[in-house]
Amino acid sequence: MWSDAGLFSLSQAGFVNNLNDGLAWGVFPLVFTASGLTLGETSILAAIYPATWSICQLATGPLSDRWGRPKPIVGGMLLQGVALIAMTIVTGFGPWAAALALLGVGTALVYPALLAAVGDVAHPSWRGVAVGVYRLWRDLGYVAGALLAGFLADAFGIPFAIDVIGVITMVSGIVVAIRLREPSVRLAEAVPTA
Repeated sequence: MWSDAGLFSLSQAGFVNNLNDGLAWGVFPLVFTASGLTLGETSILAAIYPATWSICQLATGPLSDRWGRPKPIVGGMLLQGVALIAMTIVTGFGPWAAALALLGVGTALVYPALLAAVGDVAHPSWRGVAVGVYRLWRDLGYVAGALLAGFLADAFGIPFAIDVIGVITMVSGIVVAIRLREPSVRLAEAVPTA
């Protein structure tokens, strides 16, 4: 993985994407309830992020076929980082709902494009291995996000933890911008039609 620039950039982006998911799912409900929101309001806010992300993927997935993979991945990672940092700047149900919707749009840009890009960079003879490596790193992001967010929040406070993971997310997008190249011909397009 480390020697293949494409698979490296995708795996680290998947890791960081799920790192900020671990933060969002573990820390944000604590922020909302500590601010005095009811459990019902906290539940609505917690649902906005995955609802926005899942619905928007219907549009953002096809965009990566038209725009190429790097643009939605980089743009989505930068948008996620901005949304995370916004969570520490704004307060209240409405502003938090808007920031979470923004986070969901960013994730919707990233998620389907990452999976498609793994297929683009991996030859069919090692595509299964590539997907396995990508999924290993991506899924480890949940664990790392929960642990890192907890450690940083305990040591420096919750806003600091959120901001650090927001910055890490943006840096991850920059890594993709530098390391991931759009293939000149996708393997699926190279297959001759009858």
